[in-house]
Amino acid sequence: MDQSFEDFLELKNKPVEEEHTASKKSDNPTSVSRGFRTREVRVTKIPNHFQAKKTENILILVAFSIGLGSTWRFPYLCHQNGGGSFLLMYFILLLLLGIPLMYMEMVIGQWLRMDNIQAWKYLVPWLSGVGYSNILACVLVVLYNSALVSWSLFYLGQSFDYPLPWQNCPLVENLSMVGNTCLWSEPHQYFWYHTLLQASNQMEEGIEVLVLNVTLCLFATWIFLYVTMVTGIKISVLMMIFSILFSNVLLLCFFIRTLFLNGSVRASLWRLVTIELSILASLDAWRQAGGHVLYSLGLGMGTIITFSTYQPRGENYIKWASFVAMVNLATSLLSSFVIFLVMGFWTTTSGTMCIKRSVSNLINLIANGVLPKAAWPPGDIIHKPPLEYLAWINQLPNNLKSQVIHQTLPCSILMQKEKIMEGPGLSYVAFSQAISLFPGSSFWAIIFFMSLAIMGLGTMLTLLEGIVLPLQKSISTFAKHPNLVQVLVCLGGFLGSLVFSSRPGSYVVFLFDDLLVPMVLIIIVVIQNLSLAWLYGIKRFRAEVFGQLGGLVWSPFTFLWSYVTLPTLLVLLTIYFLNLYYSGSPYYVSWNDSMSHEVKQPYKKIPLGWVTFLSVLALLPILVHPLQHWWYLDDPNICETLEKPLSSKKTVTVPNRVTQWPVHPMRKLTLRNQEKSKALFQSKSPPENFLHPQTLITKKDSENYSTFSLPDATLPSQVGFSTLAIHEVSKYTGHSESFLDSQNTGKK
Repeated sequence: MDQSFEDFLELKNKPVEEEHTASKKSDNPTSVSRGFRTREVRVTKIPNHFQAKKTENILILVAFSIGLGSTWRFPYLCHQNGGGSFLLMYFILLLLLGIPLMYMEMVIGQWLRMDNIQAWKYLVPWLSGVGYSNILACVLVVLYNSALVSWSLFYLGQSFDYPLPWQNCPLVENLSMVGNTCLWSEPHQYFWYHTLLQASNQMEEGIEVLVLNVTLCLFATWIFLYVTMVTGIKISVLMMIFSILFSNVLLLCFFIRTLFLNGSVRASLWRLVTIELSILASLDAWRQAGGHVLYSLGLGMGTIITFSTYQPRGENYIKWASFVAMVNLATSLLSSFVIFLVMGFWTTTSGTMCIKRSVSNLINLIANGVLPKAAWPPGDIIHKPPLEYLAWINQLPNNLKSQVIHQTLPCSILMQKEKIMEGPGLSYVAFSQAISLFPGSSFWAIIFFMSLAIMGLGTMLTLLEGIVLPLQKSISTFAKHPNLVQVLVCLGGFLGSLVFSSRPGSYVVFLFDDLLVPMVLIIIVVIQNLSLAWLYGIKRFRAEVFGQLGGLVWSPFTFLWSYVTLPTLLVLLTIYFLNLYYSGSPYYVSWNDSMSHEVKQPYKKIPLGWVTFLSVLALLPILVHPLQHWWYLDDPNICETLEKPLSSKKTVTVPNRVTQWPVHPMRKLTLRNQEKSKALFQSKSPPENFLHPQTLITKKDSENYSTFSLPDATLPSQVGFSTLAIHEVSKYTGHSESFLDSQNTGKK
């Protein structure tokens, strides 16, 4: 039996060594897609975005968290929900939900060394559809993030004009009510709704009409993503550090410049640090804060598990999860400061103050000969209501009227309230205003919107790799044809995102961002938390992580997973359901063209029906997999097939703890364990902590964590020393029958 065991170890280790040799030979940096075809390369060679380097993967997570979620989404949510009150709610939920759940996904990825699909198949086979729901959630996020990137590209293209096209009212030939809207709103707001979006008055109006400029930018976005994925353009550590630091340096410059605007600190910055008890009691504000915590950190999308898979052992993920969360919070605060300061400037310079500034500007233009003397305003116009000023402009000749409107200062004549803008375009409009305040504004616009587009594209690449990699590993067709999944994802993404380039496209973006995606993420994270904490078991999880990684999971986090995060998520999910189906109809912010300002309109049944349909579609794999397991387990043909081979051989029943606390398939076999395993085959009965032969790995591999082997997700984890173990040994030794007889008779 000694010789048989040596033969077994030799044959078991030989394929592993061959995988090392094959992987080294196939290490071709010019071909990324080839890495998905075979298991050997899949284990040791990964795409350029997922290089097994600690610094690079952490930087990817940081860049993902401070992307469009911090610079675009957080500021307008903060503005909608009272400023300081929303900040407090977000910080509380970040501590109770964000950091613990991010730590949980990081530990799962490092422990199992699997992608998100295989990880949940291993943990709870009945809920193995969670991984596919992660992918569908990523698809929803990628779709509407492509619209945000296309908006950034459009602003970038317009930034090469001087002066910037959003600084002044456009010069129109046939003046009408639409031509005067620039006097009723901010020119930056006018550019957003009329020039970029060409927005309709309602979500149901003009859905079949595509805006050409946005559609072309959307097409360019998906072409860039496809080329990047196929060619495998490497994003180096230095480039990621530059993009992270550069975006924050730009935000800091904007903050310093807007801090000196007239009335900005007094009007709005104080509101950002003021807490209102009435807003703290709002369930809708808590709903939006909780949804943003999950969205900004990427929880429930599977990307954290995928990136943590390639991290070296022994990482302090408590530190890294806290670091990523705090960087995300700091960037969100800096963006919010800039936008609130700009809004304070709008409030101070609008209404009567805007008329005074405009009259003074017209007088200077007439004195310098830019405008004729016929454009001289009445002397007492500054003391009259704003409508009198508009009436005077309307009675001017058409040619003169167009010149006066075009030379109007960037301020609103009629805007009196602070909430001049509440829609998802707030960040674009406010940042374009901040850029206009700098000398050489075109230069600042180019570098800012280029940085914004790069951040958006980086976020989308992270999400797309989180979609492509698990599919290539789990579906045989995609494994044989790795480029196929990239073509399908990018082509389907472009066709699916065309709805966002329609005239009500910004309203559809708001529908996805406010209702659909947060609700799907909360449901997925609830199931993940429930699966790990209660179905798999916290004690079992801690024991296996300790055996595999050599360190204990921090006990306060296990308490949070069991008794804090899960109830909090369920409360947030209940609020979402009440907001969507039982309370008053949720609303969206649309543009009223005739009144030239934003209005709140309730969603009709058709958009809410689409939210329900897409939510069920994204969560369908979670429901399908339990039914699939139940169907195959209850199939009498399968039962007969399983019973016949098992009944033909004798089994050895050994009571041990392995059936209660299974040894993880990734456990390495050290030299000491090898001696124990040799003694096992010579003993009458196996010891309690016998490792299944599936886990035998060479000492060379146990020292090199970058060349790990993915365990078979279909292998039963609760296996003692029984017929299954003997069959595994018999593949290499050919002594299964003799070994069975020796066990039954007490002989070697």
